[in-house]
Amino acid sequence: MSDTKETLFSFPNPVNEISARLVATGVVIQALVIIAFDLPWLTLLLAYGFVARVLTGPKLSPLGLLVTRVIVPRLSIAPRYVAGPPKRFAQAIGVVFSVTAAVLALGFDQIGAAYVVLGLLVVAASLEAFLNFCLGCQAFALLMRAGVIPEEVCERCNNIWGDAGPPRKVETPVATRS
Repeated sequence: MSDTKETLFSFPNPVNEISARLVATGVVIQALVIIAFDLPWLTLLLAYGFVARVLTGPKLSPLGLLVTRVIVPRLSIAPRYVAGPPKRFAQAIGVVFSVTAAVLALGFDQIGAAYVVLGLLVVAASLEAFLNFCLGCQAFALLMRAGVIPEEVCERCNNIWGDAGPPRKVETPVATRS
């Protein structure tokens, strides 16, 4: 374990990629249910989940808790760790999409537009869930290359275990590899 103190408003680093992909699967299911059964009020729950995950990791997210506390522990799959900051960035993009869909649907009664936004979210979450391709992580890598995201964040990505943790291979987004 790392000596850094985990607080309520912290995001895990590293992140178990299995958990991230299962959360993405849950997002796909939620968004498709909202669209298929015409339940625009559920966009609030979807948006809450993204906001909760950005602010606290899985600690206040019902989907995050289900995946990390119930589903993943029952799987006989070894964890595969990836850097946390790109995953948090990807969740933040999910906040933008899900909150936009909720505002369109519930604030402006633009259900069709909200469902288009949710459709785009389904595409991005499906890429993560089923193909292990994180669009948000790729955007994060491009922003690091452009100098928008400071190098200190990149250093934290490359040293997710700190001095106290085990030396494990951590996958970085393709766009950051030399």
